[in-house]
Parts: sequence; structure tokens; C-alpha cells
Amino acid sequence: MTTQQERINEALHILQALGMPKEQLNERTAITLLALLNLPADTQWQHASNSLLGIRAILDFARQQMARNYAENTRESVRKYSVKQLVAAGVLLHNPDKPDRAVNSADNCYQVEEQALVLFQQFGTKAWDAALGNYLAQRQTLADQFARHRDMQRIPVTIQQDQTITLSPGAHSDLIRQIIEVFAPHFVPGGELVYVGDTGSKWGYFNESLLQSLGVEVGSHGKMPDIVLYHREKNWLILVEAVTSSGPVDGIRHAELANLFKSSSAGLVYVTAFPDRGEILRKFLSVVAWETEVWCASDPSHLIHFNGVRFLGPYTS
Repeated sequence: MTTQQERINEALHILQALGMPKEQLNERTAITLLALLNLPADTQWQHASNSLLGIRAILDFARQQMARNYAENTRESVRKYSVKQLVAAGVLLHNPDKPDRAVNSADNCYQVEEQALVLFQQFGTKAWDAALGNYLAQRQTLADQFARHRDMQRIPVTIQQDQTITLSPGAHSDLIRQIIEVFAPHFVPGGELVYVGDTGSKWGYFNESLLQSLGVEVGSHGKMPDIVLYHREKNWLILVEAVTSSGPVDGIRHAELANLFKSSSAGLVYVTAFPDRGEILRKFLSVVAWETEVWCASDPSHLIHFNGVRFLGPYTS
């Protein structure tokens, strides 16, 4: 007889075969699918069905049939991070009995789509592999959909007149774009981009040979600033941290960067960039290190200078 854990593992196998993103390859999503198929451990896959269920019924199934007593606040996680993705994949239908039902209605419900049900009923049989292949041939996997959506949402950044890179979508990447396209031309005219990080990939862009020519070797464990610019005329390296939630150049970060770039033959300039002079800046204003600069994208032609003998320049001692 199939155990509860074995049944959950079977559902996980199916989710993976459907190309669900790794964030949905978890026990919660597997049990959600089993609930909507009304498939406890003692029922064969060929007897799976597709009743209309709401989130409460899914949690009841988890408790009564799978011995998983999810807390009440799990309802939102099931809805946002399991059901929503299964609907997007075409595996589930949302309110098939009343498509115009209000999104905040207590009667919101879900149902396994008919073709998906036919596929699931063949799990564990000799016909499964062929049925899965036919199903996927007709339906783009959700993982592929998400990947294409992410690519469409990526933020283009011009680093030279004839060269553009793209960064992962988000407020942080948008601020990085403004640093490169607005801050750099204004305060580092003719500057060369050495490095830019990306939330989706640490090394978004890296001119490693240029940095090495300045005497700096950075290993994979070096905690790089978000952006590194080189002002060749003045022989400065400008190290910029983009702050949308955390990470200003405070005393600790200043020391980390000074150590990381200690072998640089170019002078070091430290800059913290904020989207505007609002809440985020006010939150970190008291910890920004002295002898550094602050730039706000909302006031692109101005700098806030944290007192020192220089204004926008390196300190040699």
C-alpha cells in the first residue's frame, strides 16, 4: 500500500515532469495538487477526479488525508505560491463555475483542467511517458514561461555607445542603471565601467583585465561593490554601492572595500547611491562613513559630501 510520503513524492515527480519552477517543487504544492485530485494515499491515480475546491478544503485535505496540520496563516502561501502557479501553468482552472467571481470572494475555487486530469490518471502506467510527451508538446512548461517573462522584464543598461547589457528586473537594478547612465556621465565624464553586479548573477559585467592592470585581483569570494568605474584622466576608481533596502558605505563596508582594493594603483573614491532623499536615505544617513559621497537619483546633478579635505576624490592617508 502506498504511504502518505510516497504519494507526496509521486506528486512531486509529476510537478517536476511538468517543468514547474524549483520554488514550487515542495511538499505544500504537491499536497495542493493531490487535494484537487482527491487523491489520498489509498486511492489509485486512475481514480483521480477534479472537484471544485477552495483553499480551506485544500488545507482540510492536508490535515485529514496527509497528516499535515498547516497553520491558518498558510492559506495565503497556498494561494500565492502553489495554486497561482498551477493556474498559470494551465494545470488548474480558477473559478471555472463563475469566472467573473470577485477576487476577494470567499467562494473562490479551483479545479484540475480536464486534459491535465486525463494525464494524471495515467501516472504509473506504461502509457505515462507517451502521454506526458504529448501533453508537453501542446503546452509550454511554466518554467519556460517564467524564464521568457524574466527576459522580457530585464532592464537594459547602456555601458558604451555601442554596447548594452541587461540586468534582472527590480528597483535595485533600476538604480544601478541610473548610476551608469546618469551619475557616471555627470561626475565621471569619460569614465570606464569596470564592474557591475546583478541580483540575478553576481558578475553582471566585469572588465577583469582593466582591474588587473590597476593592480587589483578579485577572487570569486570578494564582496564587490555594486558598481566600479575608472576615471582614467584622474586615475580614480569609483566604488559605488546602490542602496534600495540595505548596504550603504558605512564604516565597516568602507574598511572592507579599502582592504579589497588595497593593491590598487588608482585612488579610491567611495559613493553610496540612493533612489531619492526619502525614507531610505534618512534611515542610513547616520551610518554613512565620513570621507565618502552620497548621490540621489532624484537630484542627479548634486552630491552630498561627508566632510573631508577633498570633495569627490581619493584619500591617501
